[in-house]
Order: sequence, then structure tokens, then C-alpha cells
Amino acid sequence: MSTARRRGTLAAALLAAAALLLAGCSASAAGARPSRVAEQGPLSTQIGGRAGRSAPLPQPSPSPVRAALPGLGPKTLAEIPAGARQVVLASGDGRNSSTAKVTLYRYDDTAGWVPAAASWPAHNALRGWTADHRTGDLRSPIGVFALTDAGGRLADPGTRLTYDHAPMGFSVDGTGFHGESLSGAFDYVIAINYNRKPGMSPLDWTRPLGQSRGGGIWLHVDHGGPTQGCVSLPPSAMRTLLRTLAPADHPVVVMGDAADLAR
Repeated sequence: MSTARRRGTLAAALLAAAALLLAGCSASAAGARPSRVAEQGPLSTQIGGRAGRSAPLPQPSPSPVRAALPGLGPKTLAEIPAGARQVVLASGDGRNSSTAKVTLYRYDDTAGWVPAAASWPAHNALRGWTADHRTGDLRSPIGVFALTDAGGRLADPGTRLTYDHAPMGFSVDGTGFHGESLSGAFDYVIAINYNRKPGMSPLDWTRPLGQSRGGGIWLHVDHGGPTQGCVSLPPSAMRTLLRTLAPADHPVVVMGDAADLAR
């Protein structure tokens, strides 16, 4: 079970809801502006992403066993921290595609990286992927990012990540790029540590590298269409991730289009 952070007062919830109006997770259709939260930004909290780092971090060399993660080339593998024992791999169908496949892997001391669940269909940003993410570019950032904090409109489903249950803060309405309803998109979210302060609620607005680099990039519930930068998955997949990811295993998400990840 996680340590629950509850925004118990109405004032706190209203402030969180206001943040949703300013950010941009879960894409809206042209001319339709839902209460938008997440998406966009670089990072000092980023582990191995290729965008927005003021100075390169030391990169551990992958062992032969770790090289078994399918579809990842040496450059991407080198960005995965040596201590990470859980990887959420989000592999996009193309550099300009808004569809992807997500697979959860765990590290076994004997077998190396093995799937921990079946793969799930997913959506990413409307215009695909970028190694230099900027606010409003409608592309998801490419890189390797830690997963430390979660939250949602619904109650904690049993995660070991820190979970912020904020029904008002995670409420969203309006429609997406294809006219689909955004209702329920933020029932469950996992913050991707891209231009954010780890250890805070996904609703926190701190952007270490500045607002121009975006922020609020999440894993969240799929609404049937592209996002503004997040990666969205079926509700059952989000519950599985929340119940499986463990801080002691230092989980990370490896995300990008398949061709870029293969480098």
C-alpha cells in the first residue's frame, strides 16, 4: 500500500483544479478546451531523456543480460539506471504516429528482463514523438524517466507509489482531438518524471527547467484518441501498473518511437 497524500481541504482541491485549466494532459479537439492538466517539459528530474538536460549524466553500461530488453538499442539501454528492476516500455508505432504499445518488464536475476504482463495498446501525443519537447508541440518526449508518484480521481487501487487521491483536482471534461469524451481520463495517473519535482503530487506545478519546456507528462487512462504529450492506457492496464510498480525496484518508463528506441 502507498503512503496516501490526501488533499483534504476544499481550498487545496480547488487550487489543484485550477492547475488543470493551465496545463495540458489529455488532448482537446481544435477549439475545444477541457480542464487540461498534464503534459510537457524537460528535466533535471529526468533520468536519461535526450531533451532538456543542462549537463549529461554518467551513463551505466548495460550488462549482456539487460541487453535482452526487446527493441532497445545500445544508446537507449545505456540510459536505464543500473538499479532499475521494473521498466514500462512505451514503443510508438512511428515518429509522427499517435499510437503505441506498452509492456511492463521486470528484472529477474537469472532470466534478465521478462514481461510482467501482457502488452497493452496505447495512445501518445497527436503529432508523435520528439527528443526536444516544448510546450504546445503536441509531441511526447523521448527518453527514460523515473516513476515515483501517482494519483487520480478514484481512490488508491493498492499502489506502493505515493498516491494523491484528489477527486476535484483530477476531474476533466470536454472532448479530445477526435471528439471523444475526456471524462475519466484522470481516474488514475502516474506522473512521468519529466520536468517535474519527484516526491510531489502529479498536480504539482513545479517545472525545474521552466514552463517553456512543458510538464505534466503522465501515464493515464485512455480516452480513445491522441493526447497532448502523455501516454494513455486502458483502465485495467493502469490498475495493473499501479498495483505492480514498487519504489524499491526503481521503476522507469522508456518511451519513444520504435525506430528511435532501437538506436
